[in-house]
Amino acid sequence: MCGILALFGLQAAEAVRKDVVDQAKLLRHRGPDWSGVYCEGTAVIAHERLAIVDPDSGDQPLYNEAKDIVLGVNGEIYNHLELREKLEERAPGKHKFLTNSDCEVLLHLYAEDGPDFLSKNEVCGMFAFVLWDTKKKVYLAARDLIGIIPLYVGWAKDGSVRFSSELKALHPTCHRYEEFPPGHVYNSALDARKAWHTPRWYELDYQPTEDIKLTALKEAFEKAVVSHLMSDVPYGVLLSGGLDSSLVASIMSRHVKQRVESDGKEEGYWPRLHSFSVGLVGSPDLKAAKEVSEYLKTVHHEYTFTPQEGIDAIADVIYHLETFDVTTIRASTPMYLMARRIRASGVKMVLSGEGADEIFGGYLYFHKAPNAEEFHQENVRKIKDLHLYDCLRANKSMMAWGVEARVPFLDRRFMDTAMQFNAKQKMCVDEKGAKRVEKWILRKAFDLPGSRAYLPHHVLYRQKEQFSDGVGYTWIDSIKANAEAKVTDQQLAQAPNRFPVKTPRTKEAYFYRDLFARHYGENTSAADTVGWQDSIAEIGRAHV
Repeated sequence: MCGILALFGLQAAEAVRKDVVDQAKLLRHRGPDWSGVYCEGTAVIAHERLAIVDPDSGDQPLYNEAKDIVLGVNGEIYNHLELREKLEERAPGKHKFLTNSDCEVLLHLYAEDGPDFLSKNEVCGMFAFVLWDTKKKVYLAARDLIGIIPLYVGWAKDGSVRFSSELKALHPTCHRYEEFPPGHVYNSALDARKAWHTPRWYELDYQPTEDIKLTALKEAFEKAVVSHLMSDVPYGVLLSGGLDSSLVASIMSRHVKQRVESDGKEEGYWPRLHSFSVGLVGSPDLKAAKEVSEYLKTVHHEYTFTPQEGIDAIADVIYHLETFDVTTIRASTPMYLMARRIRASGVKMVLSGEGADEIFGGYLYFHKAPNAEEFHQENVRKIKDLHLYDCLRANKSMMAWGVEARVPFLDRRFMDTAMQFNAKQKMCVDEKGAKRVEKWILRKAFDLPGSRAYLPHHVLYRQKEQFSDGVGYTWIDSIKANAEAKVTDQQLAQAPNRFPVKTPRTKEAYFYRDLFARHYGENTSAADTVGWQDSIAEIGRAHV
């Protein structure tokens, strides 16, 4: 992953080069390995690189052979080798690749298929990018379907349009900015933004009716995890000991000894899998993660923090995450602290389990779903909100310290599999009305006989623990006590006047909103980009 800052529609790009370079430094935590700048005519593309694939020759911005197409991208294209092969079949010898970067294929797909290349090709990955066609004077900006990778767009007083991986690089210069919507592409030639791909399952009125075999679900997820292992640097896995992260770790442990880039023909660069967990001393997650790591024989790293250390970090967490959402900050703070320790270990990329609860109905309130139709609709609603909450948390908490988080449950092909079978198979009751554990079908898919067990039975069927609880039950109590001491009754009473939009209703929420305002202003465009559960009931439903 990386940091992008791009400006288009300038009077003279060279005149603002130094200012853009300085502003791009606000994103350097996302890309501490190298900096690159394209600056010519009316456009500037600045890039701060985190080198995961092809660290030797994949510096950005990327160019085609004629250097008339320029690309700045943040993310990973997991099927880039497949896309290269198909390009060669369609146009033998036409496209010369200058690097081994997985992202360079986007340049050549554009050259071959034009501005609609994302719609015409099955691009599997997490990404946000800007592309500048110097001949046609046209630029594109796009973001992956789920919004795993952040992207924002802003409008400056000089008339330029600006794109950035994070708000902090837009806030000083743009009078207005907003989140760039997931799954969309902007074409400057048309001055239009449109969805580049809408899966069948993405529409609320679609109801899948076909059943799925457990083996098909298992194979689809295993393929997703394996595809996410492409890396030329040390990597690991975030392990809480719950079902989702444990399944990811289990599959990784079976494939880490071979390089996925060569279909397993070459030995892996780092044949021991490193796992990471965080929590207060004696927390449930630490105990569960250690048990799983011992079963999988990973090189396990266990990190602890105190409530005060977490509270001390909250201001920085809010700065990096650019949110004041209560549940997001509760869960992000331990993750933020862990990311710093992970980077110190030498690991630059980790896989994580985000997305499983949304896809399979893993929150406890899914037990109340009255039927398969409403179960599926709630799955879709939760998935569409991931970019505001869990994806934002995983990406920005890790990238604050230059660690890339990959999320195989949100793999494009896996989601097409997991969201297009009958939701009755996901429900927390069987056809006879008997209760069963949430995410039953995912658990059952990896409970097949005949091979070495992926996980111990009690781990496979362990009930979900909310992350901010799993790191230690006193963590939330400590945050609330801190807010109670810092925020007066008078301040909370005046919250509707100070914050008329997304008004905080508790002292904890006020504490976060106040810190956010110190970084990004009182009532600015920044607040409009924040996902916000407006009531205590919604906060509970978001993560229970």
